[in-house]
Amino acid sequence: MNVLRQGLVLSLALVAPVVFAQAPRSSRVESSHAIQAEAWQLVLLANQARAQAGAAPLRWDAALATAARQHCQRMAADRSISHQYVGEPDVSERAKQAGAHFSLVEENVAVGPNPATIHNAWMHSPHHRTNLLNPAVDRVGIAVVASGGSLYAVADYERAVPVLTQEQEEGAIAALLQSSGVGVLRDAALARTACAMDGGMPHAASGPQPRFVMRWLNADLNQLPQALVERLATGKYHQAAVGSCSPQSQEGAFTAYRMAVLLYY
Repeated sequence: MNVLRQGLVLSLALVAPVVFAQAPRSSRVESSHAIQAEAWQLVLLANQARAQAGAAPLRWDAALATAARQHCQRMAADRSISHQYVGEPDVSERAKQAGAHFSLVEENVAVGPNPATIHNAWMHSPHHRTNLLNPAVDRVGIAVVASGGSLYAVADYERAVPVLTQEQEEGAIAALLQSSGVGVLRDAALARTACAMDGGMPHAASGPQPRFVMRWLNADLNQLPQALVERLATGKYHQAAVGSCSPQSQEGAFTAYRMAVLLYY
């Protein structure tokens, strides 16, 4: 008899006055022949089910697989299934420690005789099915450990966040501003200073002074904050500067970008 626990879903949304957004990353991907056969079978079954549900296929993430394997080995040793044992970090912290970068992470666990039975059980459990078919996740790492005549399985799913350089983060936002008809200054120094400030307007030592500052924190660089879009729509601003910096007060294991945009007349 299969024993299943409800899948755990964790997500983070950080908004205004520090507001922000999400982009797909170039992730760590392994070829199928480098992945454990039972785990790969679960990936194939999951992607078949996702295709039938209209969801995009999951790509393999080695960091998630590492996190899943560490937890799966603990389940097999304990001869039980759980999302978190006493003294063990939760799934988000385990994934972070393994090197994953994400804005959402969720987990399915199970024990069964073979991958097909485990997949079928997940698909017939509402919470597990929701995790597996979630269109918001795009990466997966799975581990399977044999013990006592059974297979213990852990599937960790995530919405991946790209690991970018400071210049790449700023370039993504600059492109959005330029498409809105605003020129972007090459010198990012003042905007980077503004990004690192808790509040207030930075002062330029020389040249024009910025008239508006927007700071935000998010995992998506594909769109501008609505408050900034509304400012741009006034037509008063013709130049901008973009700066990024390390998040100052972000809690937990989730990855996000901290950005600042200065607007000039």
